[in-house]
Amino acid sequence: MKLGCVVMAAGNARRFGENKLAAGVRGRSLILRALEAVPGEEFERVAVVTQYPQIIDLAKQFHFTPCQNEHPDWGISHTIQLGLETLGDCGGAMFLVSDQPLLRRESVQALVALWRSQPEKIAALAHGGVRGNPCLFPARFFPELQALREDHGGNAVIRRHKEDLILLEVAEKELSDVDTPEALRELQD
Repeated sequence: MKLGCVVMAAGNARRFGENKLAAGVRGRSLILRALEAVPGEEFERVAVVTQYPQIIDLAKQFHFTPCQNEHPDWGISHTIQLGLETLGDCGGAMFLVSDQPLLRRESVQALVALWRSQPEKIAALAHGGVRGNPCLFPARFFPELQALREDHGGNAVIRRHKEDLILLEVAEKELSDVDTPEALRELQD
């Protein structure tokens, strides 16, 4: 079954105050760490949705498909829609945020394997039973994802279909995201 991945790298990072994806953790930018966590061989296509020219260039270096988001102010729903359009026909799509710098490639591969064992389910990484990102949706949920508006993401779809969710436990640090300069400083230790 064809599987796609959408790397979501289009946000304005209002709480961070600048393009947080250029910020570094242990010598490597958040966006570089995000792209390195994507096992490209698992996916038919990897779409990197962004507003930043330097991220478009970086996506090309990884042989991923860049997708320009001209309207990041329209919210995460627009990034999801652009990502699904860029992926085209596939049986499932993983949505990976770009601000989890400690996410491991092996965990993403394990999530793909879990989903392939139950491809009718939504699969997500979790710690202590609490869902995090990335999340992988079968195509049957694409219409709901495409119908999202403003700053509503896949969480809204998952909340409507809790019975369809399966979780893969990982270390808590892998799910840590960077929304503020303080959070970035905490991850540097």
